[in-house]
Amino acid sequence: MLDLWYKSAVIYCIDVETFMDGNGDGIGDFEGLIDRLDYIAGLGINCIWLMPFYPTPNRDNGYDITDYYNVDPHLGTLGDFVEFLRQANDRGMRVIIDLVINHTSIDHPWFKAACKDKHSKYRDYYVWSEEKPADAEEGIIFPGYQESTWTYNEEAGAYYFHRFFEHQADLNIGNPQVREEFYKIMGFWLQLGISGFRVDAAPFLIELKGIEKQADIKDPYRYLKQMRNFLSWRRGDAIILAEANVPMEDVPKYFDDGDKLQMLFSFIVNQYLMLALAREAVAPLIQGLKAPPEIPEICQWAHFIRNHDELSLDKLSQEEQEEILTKFHQDKDQVWIYDRGIRRRFPPLVQGDERRIRLAYSLMFTMPGTPVLKAGEEIGMGDDLSLKQRDASRTPMQWSGESNGGFSTAPSDKLILPVIKEGEYGYPHLNVIAQRRDPNSLLNWMERAIRMLKECPEFGWGSWELIETDNSGVLALRYQWRDGTVVALHNLASYACTVTLKLDGDRVPEGSALRSARPTPEALRASPEGSSGSQSEIDWAYTDEHESRWIDLLGDQPYEPIKHPERGIQLEGYGYRWVRVGREHL
Repeated sequence: MLDLWYKSAVIYCIDVETFMDGNGDGIGDFEGLIDRLDYIAGLGINCIWLMPFYPTPNRDNGYDITDYYNVDPHLGTLGDFVEFLRQANDRGMRVIIDLVINHTSIDHPWFKAACKDKHSKYRDYYVWSEEKPADAEEGIIFPGYQESTWTYNEEAGAYYFHRFFEHQADLNIGNPQVREEFYKIMGFWLQLGISGFRVDAAPFLIELKGIEKQADIKDPYRYLKQMRNFLSWRRGDAIILAEANVPMEDVPKYFDDGDKLQMLFSFIVNQYLMLALAREAVAPLIQGLKAPPEIPEICQWAHFIRNHDELSLDKLSQEEQEEILTKFHQDKDQVWIYDRGIRRRFPPLVQGDERRIRLAYSLMFTMPGTPVLKAGEEIGMGDDLSLKQRDASRTPMQWSGESNGGFSTAPSDKLILPVIKEGEYGYPHLNVIAQRRDPNSLLNWMERAIRMLKECPEFGWGSWELIETDNSGVLALRYQWRDGTVVALHNLASYACTVTLKLDGDRVPEGSALRSARPTPEALRASPEGSSGSQSEIDWAYTDEHESRWIDLLGDQPYEPIKHPERGIQLEGYGYRWVRVGREHL
C-alpha cells in the first residue's frame, strides 16, 4: 500500500511570530514554539504547517521575503529551526513550510541588483516593461489597498510587475535560472528534513503575465510537474499543498494524473459550507461537495473553516454573499474586505454559539479529505476589528489569563500584534489553561474529535456518497474503506429532529442534488446498470448480522443507541453523530 501519510493527517497552521514568545521581546519565536510542542502533540496534531519565517521587512505578514535560506532574526536562527524540526519529528509530527516563490520583497538582494544594473543576471529574474501597460489597473488582488499591478522604479528606469502589493515584485518563472533557484530553495529545506511545502498563490506563481513571449513553454502548468518531479526525486514522501482558489474546470490542471500537486485547499466546499451554515440547510454544501471533478486516488482535498486570510466568498453570487452577512448578523462596513470576503474568525460569525462552532468543526473533520486547523481555532479565539485589514484575525495565541494572555512577558505595547483583552473573546477567560481545566470546553472536545478521527481512516482514505434524508437540514455522508463503513450525520438546523435515511435501495431520482456523488466499486457492481449506476441497489446497512449494528462514536450529546435506523435517527438542533456501521473498531 502507498504511504500517503497526508490522507491521515491533521494539519495545524502556525504563524511563529504570534504563537509563543520565548525570549520576552514581544515577538513569537522558535524557542517559544519548541516549548509548546507537547501541547500541539497532545491535541492530536501530526503535521505542522509553518507560515513564512524567513527574513522579511514584514510589510505583508512575512510573505515579502528577502532571503529564502534563513530564518528571520526576530524568530531565531537556522539552528533553532533544525532543533524545532527534530523535536517535532520526535513527537510524531511532520512539518511542511510555506513556499512563497511567486514574488520577493523589493528589498531582496536579487531585486536590488536587478534595479542597479540592467545587464545583471538578476534583471531577468523579474518582469519588466519600458512603458506602463494599458491593463496595469486590471487584475488587482487587493481592491481599496492596491492601485496598480505595475510600478515604476527610478533606478531601474522601468516598470516592474507585481500581482500583489508594490513591495512584492513578481519573479519570472519563464526564466530557467529562476526555476533553478526554486529547486535550490526546495532542496535546501528538504535536506533539513521537512515533509513538503504549502505553495502560496499557485495560480499566480505560474502565470505568464508580461513574459508571454519570453517563456520557454506555452503550458505554464508544466512548471508544476517539473516542481513535483524535483520534489519526488529529493524526497519521495514529500508533498505540495497548494493555495489555488480556481474554477472547478481548472482543477485537473493542478492534479493531472497525480503527477503534479498532491493536495489543494477546497475553497469551493468552504464557501458553500458557510452558505449552508448561514441558511441552516444542507443544499448549498451538497452543491459544493458535488462541484469538484473526480481527482486521482493519490490526490487529496484539504478542508478548513478559517485560514490566516479573509474568509473568501468569491465563488458565491453577490446575493449569496449578502445573505451570509445578514444571517450571521455582520456589519458589512466593518468586516467586508477586498470586495470578496469577511475578515473575522468563525466564532464571532455565530455569536460564539458553542453548538454551531462544534457543528462546523465536526463537519470539517468529516469532509472527504484532510482537515486543517489554524492555531487558536481549538479554543474558539475571536478577532479584533480595530486592527487593519487581515490583522483582525491574526492576534497572538491566548495561553492563559496572565498578562498578554501568556503569549509574551514583554510590555503590551511591544507585542507584534495586540492580544485580545476585552469581551467574550478576551484572554482573561478564553485561554488554553482555562479550557484544559474544563472537561466540557472546546479544547477538550477538539482533542476527542481528533482522536476519533484518527480511528476512522474512512474519512481520509475512503470512497464517499451522500445518503438521501427526509430533512433539508440534515447532511448524511457514508464513507467506506477496506472493510470499514462510517456514517456522519449533521443537523444544520436549530431545531431537533428525527431524521429518516434512505436505506431501502430505492433509486435517487436522476439529477437530484442528493444523488450519490462518489459511488463505491461495490455499489457499481451491485447496480443493475453496471458502471453507469450511481447508487447501490442493495441495502448496505443490512448485509449481515454484524453490519446491522450502528455504533455511536462521537456526538453532540449522548443519544439512545440506533437499533433501527430505518425508523428514524434522533438529532438535536445543531447536533451531529459519527456512527460506525458493523463491528466495533479501534
